Amino acid sequence: MKRPRQAPDDAELFRAEMRGVQPVRPANRIEPYREPLPAIPAKRIEDERAVLEELSRLALDGDDVEIEEDRQFLRDALPRDILRKLRRSHWVIQQELDLHGMTSDEAALATDTFLAECVRLGVRCVRIIHGKGLRSKGKEPVLKHRIRKLLQRRDPVLAYVEPKAVDGGGGAVVVLLKG
Repeated sequence: MKRPRQAPDDAELFRAEMRGVQPVRPANRIEPYREPLPAIPAKRIEDERAVLEELSRLALDGDDVEIEEDRQFLRDALPRDILRKLRRSHWVIQQELDLHGMTSDEAALATDTFLAECVRLGVRCVRIIHGKGLRSKGKEPVLKHRIRKLLQRRDPVLAYVEPKAVDGGGGAVVVLLKG
């Protein structure tokens, strides 16, 4: 009695078809050297952002306290001529931040971020443009008071003054930072 012939399986068919095939020789090429990308300190950036958000939230505390005179500010134990020099543009304004169109919370966070970056870069004198508040409810300059109060609470801020009209007047503030 004859045995029934079995169909060859796929592996046998593949081997039969590939019989006599030689592997392709590798190309005589080397991949060009590429400088590795710098590491992104994601955790540090996340931590800094969390600290800045917390600081801007803390800036809301005590908003019921009215600042009578917020045209200028000077840290204790610093000579008063710093204010005069700051008002007369003795230091060159190295960076500028424009807060137009931002809400109060957005402006506080942007200001904190801006100050932290300026301190990190070693910038000494900056201008923050907050606007005069002419389009806000009741024509009250919300950002002006909030930003100036925030500046008084930040350690790197040594002094600030309201600049001359040509440099922004009541719609801006020139800030001297620790160097």
